[in-house]
Amino acid sequence: MAKFLQFANKTKIAAAAGGGDRRGKQYLDPWVPGTAGVAKSTVEISIACRNLADKDLLSKSDPMCVVFNRPPGSRSWVQMLRTEIVKDDLNPEFVTKVVLDYRFEQVQALRFEVYDVDSATAKLGRHDSLGYLETSLGQIVSAGEEGMTVELQTHNAPVLAANGMAANREPSTIILIAEELASEKEEIAVKLAGNSIGSWSGCLPPRTYFAVSKINEAGKYLIVHRSKMARGSNPTWQPMKISSRSLCNGDFDRELKIDIFQRKFSGALVSVGSMLTTVNKMSKSGQEKQAMLSPTGQASKSTLRYVSCTITPINTFVDYIQNGTQIQCCFAIDFTCSNGDPEDSQSLHYLSNMSNHPNSYEQAITAVGNILKDYDNAGLYPAWGFGARIPPRGDISHNFPLSLTRSANCTSIPGVLDSYRACLGKIMLYGPTNFAPVINTVAAMASKTKSGQSYYILVIITDGVISDMAKTKKAIVDASAFPMSIIIIGVGEGEFEGMEELDGDAVLVTYKRKKAQRDIVQFVAYRSARAWMASTGESTLAEINFQQQEDYSASLEAAAHSSPPVVGVPPADDDDPLKEPTPIKTHAGHEDRQDKTNRLAQSQLAQEVLAEIPEQITGYMKAKGILPNMVKKDVKPAVMEEAKPNV
Repeated sequence: MAKFLQFANKTKIAAAAGGGDRRGKQYLDPWVPGTAGVAKSTVEISIACRNLADKDLLSKSDPMCVVFNRPPGSRSWVQMLRTEIVKDDLNPEFVTKVVLDYRFEQVQALRFEVYDVDSATAKLGRHDSLGYLETSLGQIVSAGEEGMTVELQTHNAPVLAANGMAANREPSTIILIAEELASEKEEIAVKLAGNSIGSWSGCLPPRTYFAVSKINEAGKYLIVHRSKMARGSNPTWQPMKISSRSLCNGDFDRELKIDIFQRKFSGALVSVGSMLTTVNKMSKSGQEKQAMLSPTGQASKSTLRYVSCTITPINTFVDYIQNGTQIQCCFAIDFTCSNGDPEDSQSLHYLSNMSNHPNSYEQAITAVGNILKDYDNAGLYPAWGFGARIPPRGDISHNFPLSLTRSANCTSIPGVLDSYRACLGKIMLYGPTNFAPVINTVAAMASKTKSGQSYYILVIITDGVISDMAKTKKAIVDASAFPMSIIIIGVGEGEFEGMEELDGDAVLVTYKRKKAQRDIVQFVAYRSARAWMASTGESTLAEINFQQQEDYSASLEAAAHSSPPVVGVPPADDDDPLKEPTPIKTHAGHEDRQDKTNRLAQSQLAQEVLAEIPEQITGYMKAKGILPNMVKKDVKPAVMEEAKPNV
């Protein structure tokens, strides 16, 4: 790991000298004075825990680790990922890794929280906390190949100590090991079968799984894959599919260990045996049986054979886009009455006459649309509204075109905004908040797409609780079979607990025991631009309030020297620090600050809501067996067929 710690300096020196490594590979492009390039590498963090507290009565804890990062300058933790759940294990080793760009010049703060998962809910508050650790990527990297082993902190440690519970057990620890990753674009698929594996429990056949670990420079084995259970003494397990980077860091001669475990009727895990191998050995051995070693290190009667081992290129998001895949962006806007009267300045649908003060819906449309428009040559953006009474008869609709015509297509992002603003003056906000109709409409469009030429992204912008949760879950489960993703953006200060349930990062959405084929939903709560700025290093809440007071004083001074009153000056008793301030139009400087605030908030929103889209697109293509060279470019743009609104 010493060479890893020298990586940043080594790359800078090599680039400045115009040199590379011993294989002739350039680290960076030739150095040019004044450029802003920064040396970086990709790091993979392996997570394991020891001596976790046992929170379950009839079994052991089922741990999961949740990883957070704190963006530079921010005061808030942002959830990055959740590991898999390891059943009945107080000493888990997680297959899920944390992959980050390591930046020597930044403090990359990380937080690891360990939970005992007690139910299928994604809400962390419903699970038992087993401890947490706050550290930085730099500290993990500097710990070397042995990694860092640190005691987990607990919120209730004083209470446990007072009750005598903490003194009788070893402290819970977390083990973090970092490794620099190579850049590889290959996937390895291995199918294993066993002979004479495990032992019967009476008349019950053995249940076994295999785990694959890679060795690091310190001689430690780090788990990279855990298979599903298979029954019988001669099992054939489901194929393992994993990138060469994750399995062996691109080194096909790197030592791997395959362990077989049996779960007994009591729930306990016992080791059946293990063997050492490499990718090259697996790919060349064919159907030959490989002897295993017993847990004591002696020869075992159990054997493994490699049914198949294939190495194929990994197709990336860029590969599909470059071969012609188009992203069709669609919008759905919440017009339920919980948004407030659009004539009221506190309403989420209030339309300001100041161009630099868009409401939250306008900001969300602009933020996402300006990113996705670069991937759609057709330039058409279907947009619907839901939860309103629409002309001419005042029917309640949950799927009406924003244009209030027979076509939902808008010709540009500004066109979507124009339709949204015009629509507000012609409809009546009503309810309830139903998502299913518009999801089903876009799913019907996506179902007609063939060979990966189009991928649909439905952006639902809403302010509150879903009224048709069961139907929405069914719609999501059905839509998961099609080239489609759903982004839910929550605006305002409402409760969005139901939205978290639809985001399948930890648990796939299920409807009547039928699971979604893949995770297609991403939820982000988008507070006001001012609230976001207050939570980051761009400007603290105190600074914003101070600036607001300065602007207010300037407006009073301006009013004293002019006959017309200054537009938008807040009343003297308006001292709520968390209330969205009424815009103060005093001078260009204030307008510039407001405009910058909105731009930064929109940029942050775009990063959060679009982070999962590339993986969701490639995941769909892979599941359907669509390769980049199979993408058929559309000569005609994908358009929304005219239809009567679904009321």
